[in-house]
Amino acid sequence: MNTHHHHTDSNNLGDHIHAAEGTTVTDPVCGMQVDPARTAHHAEHEGVTHHFCSARCLERFVADPARYLTRQSDDSPVPAPAGTMYICPMHPQVRQEGPGICPICGMALEPEMPGLDDEDNPELLDFSRRFWWTLPATVVVTVLAMFGHYFPQLPVVTRTWIELVLTLPVVLWAAAPFFVRCVQSVRNLSPNMWTLIGIGVGAAFGYSVVATVAPELFPASFHQHGRVGVYFEAAVVIVSLTLLGQMLELRARSKTSTALKALLGLAPKTARRLRDDGSEEDVELSHVHVGDRLRVRPGEKVPVDGEVIEGRSHVDESMLTGEPIPVEKTTGSSVIGATLNGTGSLVIRAEKVGSATVLAQIVQLVAQAQRSRAPMQRMADKVAYWFVLAVLAIAVATFFVWGLLGPEPSWTFAVLNTISVLIIACPCALGLATPMSIMVATGRAAGEGVLFRDAEAIENLRKIDTLIVDKTGTLTEGRPTFHTVLPADGFTAEEVLRLAASLDQGSEHPLADAIVAEARRRGLTLETPESFESSTGIGVRGKVGGATLAIGNTALMHEVGVDASVLSIPAEELRRAGASVMYLAVDGVLAGLLAVSDPIKATTADAIASLHAAGLNIVMATGDGVTTAHAVARTLGIDEVHGEVRPKDKIDLVRQLQAKGHRVAMAGDGINDAPALAGADVGIAMGTGTDVAMSSAQVTLVKGDLRGIVRARSISSDTVANMKQNLGFAFLYNALGVPIAAGVLYPLTGLLLSPLIAALAMSLSSVSVVANALRLGRKRHG
Repeated sequence: MNTHHHHTDSNNLGDHIHAAEGTTVTDPVCGMQVDPARTAHHAEHEGVTHHFCSARCLERFVADPARYLTRQSDDSPVPAPAGTMYICPMHPQVRQEGPGICPICGMALEPEMPGLDDEDNPELLDFSRRFWWTLPATVVVTVLAMFGHYFPQLPVVTRTWIELVLTLPVVLWAAAPFFVRCVQSVRNLSPNMWTLIGIGVGAAFGYSVVATVAPELFPASFHQHGRVGVYFEAAVVIVSLTLLGQMLELRARSKTSTALKALLGLAPKTARRLRDDGSEEDVELSHVHVGDRLRVRPGEKVPVDGEVIEGRSHVDESMLTGEPIPVEKTTGSSVIGATLNGTGSLVIRAEKVGSATVLAQIVQLVAQAQRSRAPMQRMADKVAYWFVLAVLAIAVATFFVWGLLGPEPSWTFAVLNTISVLIIACPCALGLATPMSIMVATGRAAGEGVLFRDAEAIENLRKIDTLIVDKTGTLTEGRPTFHTVLPADGFTAEEVLRLAASLDQGSEHPLADAIVAEARRRGLTLETPESFESSTGIGVRGKVGGATLAIGNTALMHEVGVDASVLSIPAEELRRAGASVMYLAVDGVLAGLLAVSDPIKATTADAIASLHAAGLNIVMATGDGVTTAHAVARTLGIDEVHGEVRPKDKIDLVRQLQAKGHRVAMAGDGINDAPALAGADVGIAMGTGTDVAMSSAQVTLVKGDLRGIVRARSISSDTVANMKQNLGFAFLYNALGVPIAAGVLYPLTGLLLSPLIAALAMSLSSVSVVANALRLGRKRHG
């Protein structure tokens, strides 16, 4: 196979498709229409030239042409993306490419990430079809069994054969998935609810078929009213009720993906791409590449994360930050995909597309949390395994005890009670108890701006008694503004600011941004640093114009051997006012200080008060000077303060508090917070912070507002309470149901539980667990 591909600069749009009015062909990979004369991406395979919309599609085709050409020749529609992972909703460790059945619990696997165009769950459609088609047969069989004696024109034997004929499609077709899963559970040595249902239905049906076809095989004690007692109605009702319970459960479970679909729906479907010749085209969002120039017209959603290269507008970012006031965007501003453009027109350069965008990462985080298992669930899984084995043992004991010791017809009672035990004990309610709570809670939390990375974080957050917070970006706006510059003897204010800003061009710290912005505002000419080194948490060093510079706090000045005491008095006054002070040293000599103030967020005081009310001890750990830190702490009423701390000091502080028996949460937004976020019992990242911080944390507050911690903790408490309610109900239901089904009340009350009632109780138990979990979705927090 020969390929030819014109390599172009990543920003050159000549290599993208041109929706010309002439002849177009279909890209065999993505299905888009491509003009062969305008695209730069072609590949020849077995004498035929194929044309592609982009380099990415070309690369996929070259790697495996047969896959795409076979699909074309079949004239089949474009399937779901290859590599789509399916996962078990109850056992997230079970993952595979493509649909299937979980080998542990027998549930149908679901796509790991729902799509906006997803139709109803295929399992739900299948079970619904089986239920509705066989429901009339179930009704007729049940009526004949219960009220057949009111139809004297129908002989008993005839009635029995009618029941058999109507039961066949219900058991052999409608219940087929149950038997497949039952056999699979036995083969995998993983007993589950389907083991019990399969054995129960099979026993009722098999016994009744033999009793109908060969009644002479049974002793006289089995004959009642001219025939051997049959229980076709038990088999069909169990199947229909199980199908109904599964339908209700699947329909309820589908609601848990509503939060994900709502997030996915925020993104626009297309983007308007600018070509090199100045013309524009609308392309699907999946065909936007890094470096593409995109026009965002007034009132449109920003398609992907990028940088404004032309235009001015205000963008509503409330879907991400919760802030109702639109943010001004000019050349050089960053924009986030799915935010809403105001009245101006913007041209942006795409920087993050597909799964790299902020929105996609949020969706991934929610999906991951929904599929994770809580420690409480792992315990429930172990209990369910042994529970099924115990039920099978009880069922065997029930059969022989009733058969050998029960009243006549003892073996009929034995069969009925054994089936009742098997059916009523199905542990589906036990298995659903915690996953349903987790799935509903994570969806609800996402809607309130709280993203949990996994179920363990939900379970642990409620136990937290100590919260460590960073200052910059967590308690404060994180967008510091320049305050003042004070030169030391021999230096001017302009010179100190120019040198500091020149070196700080290489820093990503918000304090550095404020210094650089002020220098540019004053029209100072900045030099490019010859070298740059960041000492995280204390400052930066480097060379500018041949001079060796160091900018940072007193710890850095001690490290480079510079005496900063000459400016200590004004520095202390600035810190007491809440400003952050940085010293500048030039060639080992103190040149001056620069003060930057970072206003406290308007919501912080309320958040701290709410956290105190919730019983949390608040500790502030910041790289800023001790005085500045104490000034902020006094204003907010923070319990404990640590200033001038490095990243290592933060993780050490976390460990010290843990060693004292505290359950510690760490809230931060910067790269320097990442080690402490990872080391804490629960790491909480501000959604306005860095990717590194968010990937290190178990909880992300999308709005960057500490009040989210109060909401997150409330969600954590409610979710764990809900899981306990579900588990308690499931255990109580089985603890009461199994003995009653086995007939322990018969000697005292003469009461026996028929298989019909057992099947109804089993279905209702699952539905009640699901319904209780869905209550979480209706509750507002904070």
